[in-house]
Amino acid sequence: MLSFPRTIGHRGARAYAPENTLAGIRVAAGQGARWVEVDVKLSRDGVPVLMHDDHVDRTTDGRGAVAGLDFADLRDLDAGVRFGPEFAGERIPTLEETLALVLELDLGINLEIKPCPGREVETARVALDAARALWPAGRPAPLVSSFEVPSLETARDHMPDWPRGYLIDRRPRDWRDVADRVEAATINVNASRENARGIAEYLATGRPVLAYTVNDPGRAKELVGLGVAAVFTDRPRDILAVLGG
Repeated sequence: MLSFPRTIGHRGARAYAPENTLAGIRVAAGQGARWVEVDVKLSRDGVPVLMHDDHVDRTTDGRGAVAGLDFADLRDLDAGVRFGPEFAGERIPTLEETLALVLELDLGINLEIKPCPGREVETARVALDAARALWPAGRPAPLVSSFEVPSLETARDHMPDWPRGYLIDRRPRDWRDVADRVEAATINVNASRENARGIAEYLATGRPVLAYTVNDPGRAKELVGLGVAAVFTDRPRDILAVLGG
């Protein structure tokens, strides 16, 4: 049986620290979050790193496509200064560094496989190989999620014992078939697109529903009242105040 806290820090604590950084994970933990969610991509030379966008422009002081930059190039970038001068010098972390910190802080983690176009299978395989080598066997496994069905199919075949979260933005007609095919353990949905009826339909499959990205405490309470198991939030402190851990 999967167990989640009701509040999961989105990309760390995105409202309070640069997203997908070690600083962001530390801030989320400092605010009381017991789980965090991060996005995993591959550098050009195949190193799994934390990054949401296909390009580095929005979150760093650099320019260019993640898939077009070697890890050494990515490591030279400042992933904190755009958020605020107090985070200047923060670097793009590797998945290895991320998991080491998560374990040190005794957190749970949702690893979202966020592949650059055309790297759906490779990203899932490389990231999961790295994670498996680092994650203690006796500890509850990370939740592996993705919008990309090929990534989830790869996770199913490559790491069948690790739970998978089927990420949905605009619900496709065949969502039930996809959830069954990838053997999804959870369904992770866009809270801004869902209502009580839709959530009930997801819950009827017998899977926990997790909702993203919920920054309004009132909406968080409403979603939990509708049966949502957990919400992803940029503001862990605010949502923890109404939902708890």
